[in-house]
Amino acid sequence: MITLCIGLLIIAIVSVWWIRQTTIEHRLNLTIFMAEELADRIVSITEGRPITREKAPGLLQERRMEHRILIVDTNGVVLSDNRLVLIRGRATIPLELLESNKQVERIQLDTENPVRYYMVKAPIETSDLQLGWVVILQPEQEVVQIDQEYRLLAIMLVSLALLGWVAVYFVSRKLSHPIQHVAQAAQQVQQGNYDIDLPENIKEQEVFELVHSFKEMAERLQQLEAMRTELLAGVTHELKTPVTSISGLLQAVKDDVVKGEEAKEFLEISLKETSRLQKMVADLLAFNSFAANKVPMTKEDHSINELISEIIHAWSAIQNDQSISLQLTLLEKDRIVSVDPMRLQQIIENVLNNAKQSIEDKGTIAVSLFYRLETKQIEITLKDSGIGIPKEEQYLIFERFYRGENKKYKVRGLGLGLPFSKMIANALGGDLTLIESSTKGTTFRIVLPVKSN
Repeated sequence: MITLCIGLLIIAIVSVWWIRQTTIEHRLNLTIFMAEELADRIVSITEGRPITREKAPGLLQERRMEHRILIVDTNGVVLSDNRLVLIRGRATIPLELLESNKQVERIQLDTENPVRYYMVKAPIETSDLQLGWVVILQPEQEVVQIDQEYRLLAIMLVSLALLGWVAVYFVSRKLSHPIQHVAQAAQQVQQGNYDIDLPENIKEQEVFELVHSFKEMAERLQQLEAMRTELLAGVTHELKTPVTSISGLLQAVKDDVVKGEEAKEFLEISLKETSRLQKMVADLLAFNSFAANKVPMTKEDHSINELISEIIHAWSAIQNDQSISLQLTLLEKDRIVSVDPMRLQQIIENVLNNAKQSIEDKGTIAVSLFYRLETKQIEITLKDSGIGIPKEEQYLIFERFYRGENKKYKVRGLGLGLPFSKMIANALGGDLTLIESSTKGTTFRIVLPVKSN
């Protein structure tokens, strides 16, 4: 309403100024036309002879109006006016006003009288002979008096203000109700209640998008809360299992339940469980450090073909698994990348380990390098022939602590491998993404920027 009132006020000021200017201009143009028409009639009556005092008053009797119409000779002496007063001798109009190039003058006749006039003049001419002037004097107050126009403008502005107020009132009520529902829903979400009910039949596009986005956000928060609870239980279980195993094995050795070689075997199992527990704790610490941007990256310039070859060879030698066929395709023209080789190795080994776990019997893992000239990036694709990731789980694989249904019962871990790898890739100036996954296999892509020359 404040904006509406300010807008109408500005319109009123501009309109008043425009009406005043155009009205004054229009009235003065009519006065000029009247003066010229009267001058032509005087010339027709006198037939080119000097105007007589007797004819002029009779002619002006036809002009019954508020304007004062004067007939002035070439010396500025007023011969007659339309008020039926024959002005003699000393009543004159200054010659400088009559001989001025301006057809309209704004003057003050009497210094003692503050009233100002608009003076309009038209020459009385026949052939090349100047007989005098027709002078019309009109008080300034009459020229600028436009009460009727102002009344119409005021009625229009008041009507617009009322109409605008009604429109703003109804539109505000129509918009405020769904926004109030969203505000109440936000309070419920703040209190931990994600089961909210918001109206669906909203015609306004912007409000509909707001309500729809808020509902999606609440549903997503509800999913994340449920996932957080489940993942927390999973992580707790993963950490508790080796601790329980170690405790039971050591207790058996302590109580002489097992002796000799069997006791040594129990101790070896305990050491392995301890190592696994240390690795999980190290993963948690490393992940938290990366999340807080507290792990420094040591970037070095490396040949991408040479670096990838070394990483793949090292992983293949450690696995020593004849059931997996590993294929490597390098760039035809080698490129230089600026990366932390140890961190890049972590990413690739995490993806390769996941690929190996998805292959149930025999299969292949293909690693291919591509160079994208338009983006000046190296793309490393890792494609396996495993069982794939279920479609409903694909958007969650980069969530921290998330482990798929098939994987959580077969492979022990915290579910930090892929989220950790993605964070490392981002820190290197690249990215790790899932390209596709089906029952025929899964393809991941690692993107790295090429070092500029």
